[in-house]
Amino acid sequence: MIAARIAIVSLALPVIAAATGAYAIDPIQQVLQSKQSEWSDGFDAAASTAPAVRGDIPTLSPDIVGAAEHAILQYSDIVANGGWPMVPPEQKLKVGSRGPAVAALRQRLIISGDLDATIGVSNAFDSYVEAAVKRFQARHGIPADGVVGNSTFAALNVPAAVRLNQLSTNLTRLKMATKNLPSRFIMVNIPAAQVEAVENGVVSSRHTAIVGKVDRPSPIVNSKVTEINFNPFWTVPASIIRKDLIPQMQKNPNYITDYKIRIYDKQGNELQSSQINWNSDEATHYMFRQDPGDFNSMGNVKINFPSPEGVYMHDTPGKLLFNNEFRFESSGCVRIQGIRDLVKWILRDTPDWDPATIDQMFVNGQRVDARVASPVPLYWVYITAWANVDGVVHFRNDIYGLDGLEVAAQAPDTQL
Repeated sequence: MIAARIAIVSLALPVIAAATGAYAIDPIQQVLQSKQSEWSDGFDAAASTAPAVRGDIPTLSPDIVGAAEHAILQYSDIVANGGWPMVPPEQKLKVGSRGPAVAALRQRLIISGDLDATIGVSNAFDSYVEAAVKRFQARHGIPADGVVGNSTFAALNVPAAVRLNQLSTNLTRLKMATKNLPSRFIMVNIPAAQVEAVENGVVSSRHTAIVGKVDRPSPIVNSKVTEINFNPFWTVPASIIRKDLIPQMQKNPNYITDYKIRIYDKQGNELQSSQINWNSDEATHYMFRQDPGDFNSMGNVKINFPSPEGVYMHDTPGKLLFNNEFRFESSGCVRIQGIRDLVKWILRDTPDWDPATIDQMFVNGQRVDARVASPVPLYWVYITAWANVDGVVHFRNDIYGLDGLEVAAQAPDTQL
């Protein structure tokens, strides 16, 4: 059973202190901890299917602000009328289930607008309920399989008053974040672990992301993408050398050699791993750099932008991780699914970087940097509640504890 993650939060607006130092980067800690190592996954995992609860209006949009205001009125009415019932999380619910828990589930879904009230009262989990559960799951960032398990129970049983307060808190963030938006920008919504490329008020593409762990959070960012690094080296930051690399070397002395990580002293001389005492912190005094290649932690490309925390966005060899429900696994940087398409969009107006040339860079392994002709504004934001212009209301777990609420952020559990 995967332990529940509980976020106890403050009312402050999202200002996140970076915990990763000047070279915030995704860790090697989890690289070899399973047979399905993220270093060796060489394919893009398809995004899970879900009902169409997202349109082409960006999360950062004046239209979304108005929709959130309308959602607050809607949820105020729900709260005034007594909220919604708790769905007993005693056993998994799916098509064919019957009983009082299903009756409570139906009532809960009707109140939140996921199930048509005209379907009627029943204690049976039928295809109508399955479709409503899928809609609910998609609105909450849960894989839309139509089965009520731990993650879905946790989201269903957040009180309506808590959701109302969450909407109010995020309305303030949305108003601040949507002031003076440029016509072309990239947004990373950290709690949703999602990226949007936006142009002229429309989402050009959305990308699933992997963002910072609770103890290594991704920071709020307001910057511009200035450079694309194809087939980059990876310089391991001191924090990861201490927390991850040293323990790995203690377990497997060939770790550095296996993954083509080189060691250099302050004069630029290359050292051998046998020259270092791995039972001390001596390794933190050297530079560790991983060669470019399919095994590289950053994959084939890195998206660079100025940032006090030294974070960036990048590819990853661990494509399977994008299928995870709980995608808070990095050390502050953001890994992006389908990054090649985003890079093409960024370099669209940069001479000599047509789509065919970019495709070739993902094949030839050449170490090349491309300066972006027109730097693209970039915003990493913390939005846990918003609404679409069609009235669909979205919620995400307050993973870093910034909403001033107590909301259970429970990872999936297949044992229920």
